[in-house]
Amino acid sequence: MIVVVAGILAAFSVNALAQSNVVTVTNVVTMTVTNIVTVTNIVTKTEAVAKPAGATASGKPELKAEVKYPWKSSVSAGLTLTRGNSDTMLFTVVFQTDKKMPVNEYSLGAGASYGTQDSADTVNNYKAFGQWNHLFSDRFYGYLRAEGLRDIVADLDYRFTIGPGAGYYLIKETSTTLAMEAGAGEEIQRTGSKSESFATGRLAERFEHKFNDRARLWQNVEVTSQVDKLDNYVVNCEIGVETSITKSFSLKTYLDDSYNRIPAAGRLKNDAKLVAGISYKF
Repeated sequence: MIVVVAGILAAFSVNALAQSNVVTVTNVVTMTVTNIVTVTNIVTKTEAVAKPAGATASGKPELKAEVKYPWKSSVSAGLTLTRGNSDTMLFTVVFQTDKKMPVNEYSLGAGASYGTQDSADTVNNYKAFGQWNHLFSDRFYGYLRAEGLRDIVADLDYRFTIGPGAGYYLIKETSTTLAMEAGAGEEIQRTGSKSESFATGRLAERFEHKFNDRARLWQNVEVTSQVDKLDNYVVNCEIGVETSITKSFSLKTYLDDSYNRIPAAGRLKNDAKLVAGISYKF
């Protein structure tokens, strides 16, 4: 019985293997998903590029105007005439030019005076000077100065002085300046028939005050002395006022005084003149 059943099952299995398996598939959907990322509210940030210093809006370098330090010059002239009981004439002319830079200052000047009384010469002198200041700070500076003088009436054929020194601005403001100077030099002169040269010491003071754009006051004093003979000294001083008429023209009145402790034989120690004139600036 068992054998019969086993045979039937074997026959059935062979028959099942011999038949074809048919599979029907409908509505097949294939979906492929590959890392899809959705980003919203995207803000793009652009960093501002800093413009170099001195650049214009277009980014091009800005061309700075060159700073200029011009020479400021003036020519002053004065004439005084008297007729009647006295017959006098006094003529003066002065030229001065200055240039101030951040580190260096230059000053040059020249002048002449000629006067007569009853056809006899009473004033006849010529002078010139030059000074260069080199600033080591806003107020302290070193200088080199040279000056020359010829005074025929005082019997001074010539006097030349040159030397270095140091100065300091006690006051240095827009409207007011006050400077003190001290230095040494070598003086060469000929008075009458006597020629000599010697070392000198120099002390000087310069003051200027501008009341406004139209008026100013100035004053200066200079003392030079022979080093080995202190009683041989010369004092020069000047004080004056200037008032502008126009941009180029102004009126000047000043007192110029020179005191020579040891003058030439037969000459007075002091020479002074009061000058009123007109000045042209350029």
